[in-house]
Formats: sequence, structure tokens, C-alpha cells
Amino acid sequence: MNRSFISVRRGVEAIAHAFQLRKDEGGKALIPYLMAGDPDLGTTGKIVKSLSGIGVDLIELGMPFSDPLADGPVIQRAGERALRQGVTLKKLLGLVEELRLDLNTPLIIMTYYNLFFSYGLETFARDAVQAGVDGVIVPDLPVEEAADFQQALDREGLALVYLVAPTSTEDRVRAIAAQARGFIYYVSRTGVTGEQRDIAADLAENLRRLREFTPLPVAVGFGVSTPEQAAEIARHADGVVIGSAVVRLIEETSQLHERIAARFLRPFVDVLHGTPPSGK
Repeated sequence: MNRSFISVRRGVEAIAHAFQLRKDEGGKALIPYLMAGDPDLGTTGKIVKSLSGIGVDLIELGMPFSDPLADGPVIQRAGERALRQGVTLKKLLGLVEELRLDLNTPLIIMTYYNLFFSYGLETFARDAVQAGVDGVIVPDLPVEEAADFQQALDREGLALVYLVAPTSTEDRVRAIAAQARGFIYYVSRTGVTGEQRDIAADLAENLRRLREFTPLPVAVGFGVSTPEQAAEIARHADGVVIGSAVVRLIEETSQLHERIAARFLRPFVDVLHGTPPSGK
């Protein structure tokens, strides 16, 4: 791999800059999730470029896994389609490296710990930073068991983004806050991913308590499917993750995925980038 991609910032620094830039402009970050390789890696690359073009702030790239415990049915089906395409971590890193030739939007890989462990934690960290990855999210890696991967990523300046749930204890939140890099991903509901009609009633209070332990930005995901939901969440959060709704749209689309995904997310961009700061 070479380092010819465009960038002045990568890793933790790039993520922090994206959130700060959006805050300075009076808005909140939009973070769409895509399953890499659904329907194929080439199309994933086109969608990433299209979403970057409409101004999304960060992009999560899911890496398919055979036993996705945290994924709802929409993302599970996407993962199965991607696995049939033969997607691997190495191929995903190759896609990121190609994208970095003309794209600077922070990219975060989200998948399960076994894939990183099998690849080799230090080897992955080195290859990821060379490709232009900015961070990782590992849903099944508890903070108590994350030291080895955390150290490998820290050495390369990459972010290990932790998930906090409504059921997380105060001790767990303290531990995560002490180790987190980039931002904290707040899971708005317990259970698996999937679109929801309503926002959790305790969201505002839970985010207020979370902020007592960390100065990092907090992004909220799991279940967000409409611009109205995103606007409500943005009153209390620094960013909003849109996952299953985007993946479902790609599943239901036979062609021009990049245009349709961009058209779907444009109202989210408008709502979030026009949202005034919450006054925290």
C-alpha cells in the first residue's frame, strides 16, 4: 500500500475535526452506515463518493461477518449478500485505499472482533492506517477486554469507538470514557439494529448523564429512519447514525444505488446541518 491518498488529517484527528467543523457551523454530524460489498465493492465505492459529495460528515463501512449478533434482519441480509461477493477485510482496505485518492471524509470500519483478531491486531492497525481508515467500531468487544487492540490502534493514531447502551452501568461508562477515542456511539435502544418509529423516552436524560463522564462527541444510532427523528435526536446529540434505513434502500434498489442513497439522505443532511447547537 502507498500513502498517495489526499489528506492532512487521518485517524482520531480527522474524526475530531469533522465533529468540530460541524459544530462550528451550527449543525450536527450525519453518519450513514453501509454494508461493504452490498451489492458489490465497486458499488459501495460509488455510494461512498456520492454520500461524501452531498456533505455527510463520517461514513461507517460494515464488514460482513458470519455471526452478526448485534445486527437486525436488514443488515444481516446485507452481510449475507456481501459474503457471497467474497468480501474480506483485506479487500475492504483495498477499497478504502482507492477511495483515498480523491476522498477525505472520515471512514470507520464496523465489524466483529474475531475478524480483527484473525487478521492480526497490530497488522490490521498498520494496514488500516496505510489504507486511510480513521477508526473502528467493534460491537462485541467489551472495554474490559480491549487493551491489546486499543494499544495497537493508539500506536497508529486510529480511533477505537465504543458503544454505550441504555443499560450500561456507571462503572462501565466511566471505563469507556477513559479509553474512548474519536467519539462515543450511544445505542438508543437495547437489542439489534433496525428501524424504529419512536425515540426512546429516556434518551435526553441518558445523554446528559453520559456527558458527565466525557468531553467527546456523542453520536446516536440504532433505529433512526426519518429526518424528523434525526432532528429530535440532534437536539441532544452531536451526531446521528443512519444504518438500517440506508441498507434497506440499497436492498430494494436494482440500479443507480449511489444516486438513490444520496437522494434519500439529502433531507437528513439539510436537517442536521441546519440544526442549532443544543446549548450544552
